[in-house]
Amino acid sequence: MNILVVGNVLKDVYLNLDNRTEAFETDKNGVKWLNFGFNASEHHFFSRESSLGGAAVTLEVLTKMGLKANVTSSKLKLEDDGLTMVEPTETYRYILVSDGRPSYIVPTEYKITTFATPDDFYDYIFIDRSAKLDPEAVNKINTYLDLSHNTKLVLYLRTEDDQILNQLLPKADLIFHEDGGEESEKSYAPELKKIDAAKLINISEHQLSYLEIKENVNVSRIDVLTHLSAYSIASATILGGFILGNSVEDSLRMARVNMENSKVNSVLPLDELKEISENMDPAEDLELIAANLVLHPKGILAADESGGSIKKKFAQLNIEDTFENRRDYRNLFLSTPDLGNYVNGVILFDETARQQADNGQNFVDYLIAQRIIPGIKVDMGLGNFENSLETYTKGLDDLSERLREYYRMGLRFAKWRAAFEIHLNEAGDIITPSERAVEENCRILAEYAKECQSAGLVPIVEPEVVYDGYYSLEKSAEVTAKILDKLFNELSSFEVNLRACILKCNMVIAGKQFSISSPEEVGEATAKVLKEHVPEELAGVVFLSGGQTVEQATDNLAAVVKNGPFPWPVTFSFARALQDPALFTWKGDNANSGAAKEAFKARLIANTDALKNK
Repeated sequence: MNILVVGNVLKDVYLNLDNRTEAFETDKNGVKWLNFGFNASEHHFFSRESSLGGAAVTLEVLTKMGLKANVTSSKLKLEDDGLTMVEPTETYRYILVSDGRPSYIVPTEYKITTFATPDDFYDYIFIDRSAKLDPEAVNKINTYLDLSHNTKLVLYLRTEDDQILNQLLPKADLIFHEDGGEESEKSYAPELKKIDAAKLINISEHQLSYLEIKENVNVSRIDVLTHLSAYSIASATILGGFILGNSVEDSLRMARVNMENSKVNSVLPLDELKEISENMDPAEDLELIAANLVLHPKGILAADESGGSIKKKFAQLNIEDTFENRRDYRNLFLSTPDLGNYVNGVILFDETARQQADNGQNFVDYLIAQRIIPGIKVDMGLGNFENSLETYTKGLDDLSERLREYYRMGLRFAKWRAAFEIHLNEAGDIITPSERAVEENCRILAEYAKECQSAGLVPIVEPEVVYDGYYSLEKSAEVTAKILDKLFNELSSFEVNLRACILKCNMVIAGKQFSISSPEEVGEATAKVLKEHVPEELAGVVFLSGGQTVEQATDNLAAVVKNGPFPWPVTFSFARALQDPALFTWKGDNANSGAAKEAFKARLIANTDALKNK
């Protein structure tokens, strides 16, 4: 295969700046900024290195994948230590690096890309991210494609609206779309919306996606390498993978590997790409996701109420239960400014995962763009055991298929709830939960958890002792301990990796009809049960609010934290205790959205402060 890369070769000059305090000025928020007035004063840097960027990166990737490629009108030479420019380039990008974080000084306009009609036949023409075409060049490309019917056109579209490049859209066989979120939605020309989705690959710092197949990228690795080069690496690797006959999944995974492991002047060769991709341990990814979900001092928002639960909530306030109102309700929380400062993840309901934010992104991608991990409720509600009022959780029958779909959608963890009610006889002995209910529900939770990990999702297992009824704090502790013992026995039997598994459980608290337990009582009892009955290797413990009042849940959370330390992270995964103040402020009227978001944010702050022992 012969590939012609149409683009500009750029010179990336990295200036590693010193950290002397006199080189910085501090704004009102305490953030340090470089003061670049470009006057006669001297600006120090402790090292300077340069590399070839733009089309040179694309060429290096394709060449190291064993493909024959050239850059139009540029003389480049690939040697053992990387690409070198036979003739100097005219366009420089200065990349200022301080503490590993880059800032850019880039040309206002790239120079016009020279395109001479090639004498040779090319299987592919790749219009690179760095290309700046004029109408003459577009006409030449169109003419060449008309004469060379077997040549495929691959087009990279950046976020700005380039009417000249858009003229090539109808002839493109593959299009890389730089997904810039809200601004991208606003700026792209209508022509893009007419393109067959099967031709479109989206690239961002956080995710690579093609149709329903998505590969999340670890953006924390894209530091000095810069997203400018990372985008080029991704597109070239995916194209190379397709040309070599790899599947979409394998091509996206190789692109991720190349983005996360390449260095300045050094992308990975094909053999290393294959080796790393094939030997990637799914368990390591799962353990990393699980650890990120319980990072201190943030929690997990449970925005996963079922349709029936939402209907009841709305009925309290005479809100019509419509698709639009449910979207607007979820949007309140997910679009709250700085949400990522307070939550590591959000549990969605199936309907919400398929709805769109105000900027046109679906909520899954919208959360990923904020570096918030999206998750999904996957149980199908409660059913009754035969001849019994006790319940088990439904949903195992088609779980495997649904989990695979959710993974493709970009969701990376799941939640499954089992409910246990405590009932006592007149002598004060426990009638329910019965042995049968505990054993069956814990077996179901373990089977669900194993299915999740097999599908690439972190399982949250939620055995909830319902905060209702007439029973003491001691009975709550006894039942909670019994359930936890059985649950972890079952998880072990199913060989669930506990380092990639999170427990969501109730606090140990007396039944609502018995008495109101003080925060001190709840904190001591909960900490004691967890320390004695939860294995140390577990990824983390998150608490449900379970019918407590808003303030009660926060006070009890703070009390549990004070009874630490624990061998695993402890945080919150609240629904009503976070959302109710916002719901009662919103009342179904979007004119109240601003005030509702403030009410929601106040609860986020209160609970993250509780984690900090404030």
